[in-house]
Amino acid sequence: MKRITIYFAFLLSLPSLLSAQTVVSLKIEGTINPVASAYIRRGIEEARKEKAECLIIHLNTPGGLLKSTRVIVSDILDSPVPVVVYVSPGGAHAGSAGVFITLAAHIAAMAPGTNIGAAHPVSMQGQQDSIMSGKATNDAAAFVRTIAENRHRNGEWAEEAVRKSVSVTATEALKLHVIDLIAENTEELLHQMNGKKLVVRSDTLTLQTKNARLLPFEMSLTEKLLDLISDPNVAYILLLLGMYGMLFELYSPGAIFPGIVGVICLILAFYAMHTLPVNYAGLALIIFGIILFLLEIKITSHGLLAIGGVISLLLGSLMLIRTDSVFNAVRISWSVIISSVGITALFFLFVVGLGLRAQRLKPVTGIEGLIGEIGEAFEILDPSGRIQVHGETWNAESVSGKIGAGERVRVREVNNLSLRVERV
Repeated sequence: MKRITIYFAFLLSLPSLLSAQTVVSLKIEGTINPVASAYIRRGIEEARKEKAECLIIHLNTPGGLLKSTRVIVSDILDSPVPVVVYVSPGGAHAGSAGVFITLAAHIAAMAPGTNIGAAHPVSMQGQQDSIMSGKATNDAAAFVRTIAENRHRNGEWAEEAVRKSVSVTATEALKLHVIDLIAENTEELLHQMNGKKLVVRSDTLTLQTKNARLLPFEMSLTEKLLDLISDPNVAYILLLLGMYGMLFELYSPGAIFPGIVGVICLILAFYAMHTLPVNYAGLALIIFGIILFLLEIKITSHGLLAIGGVISLLLGSLMLIRTDSVFNAVRISWSVIISSVGITALFFLFVVGLGLRAQRLKPVTGIEGLIGEIGEAFEILDPSGRIQVHGETWNAESVSGKIGAGERVRVREVNNLSLRVERV
């Protein structure tokens, strides 16, 4: 009877034992943005629902948005489940925003051949003034030092990573007490973490991860798409493509396809800009630059409007992302800006210009194509008679007096099926 009781007690406790041996794992590769922060938040919630031993974040990032970084750090510090940040695989980098996220973890780990550091907030294009740069640096330094002190890590190094952009290897980070351990792979990480005691929300927990079941937690298809378009370079290109598509539709009504593509690109661009720290003065300059290109096509300005359009588009592109809200990873590439401005200028000055000039050309077919054409009087026009134009015989009426047979005439206008002509 005693054995049966023990057996049933084991069966009842088995589900909780199995759930306690689960570890949720997710990957962050690329810039830190609102999509990444929402993904990590969902990962923490998934780990809570699964009653997992911990959540492992495989991190490889050059940096990202300061606002999104603050959200992620807050979620990790307040997480009901231990969060492990593992900078991996070999060759990965926890730069800028990645430093803050790694230091905020309950356990910070790195793979051999990785590095961490260079967390200084930098200007996107050009240099910030000294006051604004000092404010951004001081704010980021205070933020990272607070995180390091909360997790009992090397606050002095963390502050140097912000103020002096220092970067260290995994081995150096371990010696400086920036991270807790170095692991070759996830299996070794689980083995090294086993038995570690952690304080989570004032409660002391002991990790049991030696034989834990790894549960991958992937980004949804929607999150992958939004993560892609949240790249400033992609958002910038989508904005320009959207404008091109709409202008094509306006100048060629009924084409439909350019309009559809333009609207889709603009909607995606506006979503991306909603997630990015957009400077609306920069956006206004880009739109104004496009308008100047259009005016150059319609108004003879000897290139002044085109030059103004290039300057406006270039300045707007440089100003599009606010520099006081980002680390160095979130920026529009100079190569993308220069190539986009150059292609846009050529597009409006040559392609659209040629199209509009073609629309202004005199018709060469149909009745309208007869106006201005030269013909020959087939008989005396006094004032009416017949003429020959393009090998065709037409009834004509002279507007310049009597015209003899065989004389050359020019078509002035078309009135129903009769031509009004004058002597050449």
